[in-house]
Amino acid sequence: MINISKIYANHSTTGDPLRYGTSHAGAVSHSHHFKGHGMAKSAAERRPVVVWNVSKRCNLKCIHCYTNSDYNLAPDELSLAEGQKLIDDLAAFGVPALLFSGGEPLMRTDLFELAAYAVSKGLRPVLSTNGTLIDERMAQRIKDTGFIYAGISLDGIAETNDHFRGVKGAFINAMNGFRNCVAVGQRVGLRLTLTRQNVLDLDKIFDFLLEEKIPRACFYHLVYSGRGKSEDDLTHEESRQALDTICRRTRQAIESGIDLDILTVDNHVDGPYIYLKLLQEDPARAEEVRKLLEWNGGGTYSTGVGIADIDWSGNVHPDQFWQDKTFGNVRQRPFSEIWQDTSDPLMAGLKDRLSLLKGKCATCRFRKMCGGSLRVRAFRVYDDPWMPDPACYLSDAEIAV
Repeated sequence: MINISKIYANHSTTGDPLRYGTSHAGAVSHSHHFKGHGMAKSAAERRPVVVWNVSKRCNLKCIHCYTNSDYNLAPDELSLAEGQKLIDDLAAFGVPALLFSGGEPLMRTDLFELAAYAVSKGLRPVLSTNGTLIDERMAQRIKDTGFIYAGISLDGIAETNDHFRGVKGAFINAMNGFRNCVAVGQRVGLRLTLTRQNVLDLDKIFDFLLEEKIPRACFYHLVYSGRGKSEDDLTHEESRQALDTICRRTRQAIESGIDLDILTVDNHVDGPYIYLKLLQEDPARAEEVRKLLEWNGGGTYSTGVGIADIDWSGNVHPDQFWQDKTFGNVRQRPFSEIWQDTSDPLMAGLKDRLSLLKGKCATCRFRKMCGGSLRVRAFRVYDDPWMPDPACYLSDAEIAV
C-alpha cells in the first residue's frame, strides 16, 4: 500500500506506524505497538496481515473477481471449530490483522462468531465486503462485533458499478451499505479496482467520498487472477494519469481541511512515481518521502512476507491473487509452521527477493523503494515470478541509476 495522504499530501494517518515507522503525529517511532509487524524489517521477524477467504459464496457476479466466486457453497469450507483453531494459531503467531473476505463474507452464517472469537484472542478483524447486504441492523452488528474497519468494494458510479458487479441495483445497495455504516459510527472505506472501464470515473468517486463523508479509500491496481484479465488493465500512460488525479484530489481535500485517508494498492511503482513528482514540486519533502518509502520497502515486504492468504478450504497461498500456488493446508499443519517453512523455492525467494529480480527490476535505482512491485503479475505474464512487473509504468530514463 502507498498512502497518498501521507506521502504526497504530508497528512498523518493512523496507519503510519505500520507502513512507514512513524507515529500518527509524523515522528519516527521505535515502538513495537503493532505486534510482530511494526518495526520488524527481516522476513523472519515480520508477521503477515492474513486475508481469509471465509466463503466462496457471493451474491454478485463481478467480472474481475480474483476467486471466481459464485452463489454455491464450497463443500470443503472450514468449519466453525476449524476456524477457531486457525484463529488461535494466528493470535499466537502475532499477526497484526485478520481480514475476513470471500466471496461475500456476510453470506457465511457463522461469520460474526468467528470475528468475535478473533477479537477475544486479541486480533484486529477487518471486513472486506461488497456492501450490498449491509442494512441498518447488519451495520450495527458489524460495529458491535468489533470489526475495526469495513472496506466496501465499489467499481464506479451507478451503471458503471453495476456492469462490473453483474447485478442491477448493486450500486444503490452498496451506497446504502456505506450510509448505514456511517450512521452507526462503523469505520468504513471504499475499495475500487482501477480498470480501463472505470478510470474516467475517478473524479466522480472522489465527489462521492466527500458527499457521503467516507473517510478512506483504497484504489487497487488490477491483478491478473481469477476473472481479472490483463486486457482490462490500464495502459502505462493511463496509470500515470490515474495517479495524477488521485494525488490532485487527495491534496485538494486535505488542504481544504478534510481528514481523508487515500491509498493505492498492488503497484509499488506508485511510490517512486510520487517521489519523482515531489522532486519537481518540493525537493526537501521528496527527500523525506524517499526515506519513508525505503523504510517501507514496497514489494519487498508484501507477498509471502507482509501479506498472506488462506482460502475457504484452508489452503495457504502467497497472497489472495496467487491461489493457484499452495504451500500447505491448515488442516494438516498450523499456518504459523507453513508460513515459516522455506523449503519451497518460491516461499524462500519471496522472503529474500531483491537478489532474484531480473530485467529492469534488477538494475532499477528504486529497487529498495519498490521491491520489484507485485511478483504474481510477473508470473502471470512471463511464467517467471522474478521478471519485471508488467504494470511498471516508469520509463527507462526514470529508473536509470
